[in-house]
Parts: sequence; C-alpha cells; structure tokens
Amino acid sequence: MNIAKIVREAREQSRLTTLDFAAGIFDDFIQLHGDRSFRDDGAVVGGIGWLGDQAVTVVGIQKGKSLQDNLKRNFGQPHPEGYRKALRLMKQAEKFGRPVVTFINTAGAYPGVGAEERGQGEAIARNLMEMSDLKVPIIAIIIGEGGSGGALALAVADRVWMLENSIYAILSPEGFASILWKDGSRAMEAAELMKITSHELLEMDVVDKVISEAG
Repeated sequence: MNIAKIVREAREQSRLTTLDFAAGIFDDFIQLHGDRSFRDDGAVVGGIGWLGDQAVTVVGIQKGKSLQDNLKRNFGQPHPEGYRKALRLMKQAEKFGRPVVTFINTAGAYPGVGAEERGQGEAIARNLMEMSDLKVPIIAIIIGEGGSGGALALAVADRVWMLENSIYAILSPEGFASILWKDGSRAMEAAELMKITSHELLEMDVVDKVISEAG
C-alpha cells in the first residue's frame, strides 16, 4: 500500500476505536470518568477490564464515527483534563498493581486557547515524566493517527505496537509540508520523507511490533 493510502486509512472515520477494542478484548470493561480537577474529557476514555484472570487498566484517545460523536469527542483531540484523567487512571493502576494498555488515535492535542490556559503543555509533560517511572507494565498501541506530543503523552511505554495501517509522527504531513516548502498540498511527498508508517518505524526500532490488519 502506498503512503497516500496508508495515511487515508489511518484517518478513516470507520476505523475501530479505543472503546471498540476495549469491548472486544477485555471482559466486563467499566469506564471511569473525570480528572478530579476540572471535568471529564470525551476525547480520552478509560477504565478497568479483565484479560483472563488479570485486571487491566485501559486508557485511550477516542474519535467519533459520526459528526455528533466527533463533536462529543472533540475529533479525538484531548484537552489537558483528558491527559490528567489518563494519568489518574494510570497512577491508580500502579497503586493496585494492574498493567496498563493504551490505545492512541489522535492528530494531536487540542491547541485551543482554553486548553493552553488550563495547562496543556504541563499536562502532556507530566504524563511523559510519570509514565517513564510507572511501576507497572505499559503497552501502547497506535490504532490510527499518532500525532505529535498529544500521542506521545500516552505512548511512553515498555512496548509500543502499531496497527499495520497506522501512522506515527511529530506532526502531520500537511504541517511538515507547510513548514518545509510553504505548500501544504505537498503533504504526501512530505510523508515519504518523514518515515511515518508502521513498517518504516519498526525498521528504525521506534516501535516494537506491527499488528497485521489483514482479514
């Protein structure tokens, strides 16, 4: 599959979401809400489920499959309270000895004024710091787009896996092209240079495993 098709597939609205994977992989999954500081963020979902006899904390970024759902989920762009909710659940997992699985699908953290005023940069930085020292195993799985620090804030893990038709990058191909050539229309040319596909990143040891989407 060429780079343009992979990027389109990674962004496809019908792709499986965090909640789809949580329901399909884990038994008796129960959602937990709120960051205990400001509000609940619909772009980040999380909770506890069972994998066999093992309780697991599941956290992920949730995109919608319709316009109404995407408005609720802020198109998968978390606010700082979403990252703080994720960290709250991960620290809870550490307290009770539960492994953590994160699912990532975001173009990036929400860049709005309100998010910045509530400490978007601090929330992301704190997640990076705390996840790097968490005392329980973490597996991060990129299931669509893995964009910028907004994705990395849930991807500091013992193992990082990618679905075959997902992408992972410091910024979007459009943003890269706009910076490099002042021409966002050259996005796919930029994507070739950026090495953002799962197999390219596996070859560079950026990720640990590629999960086939065949069948």
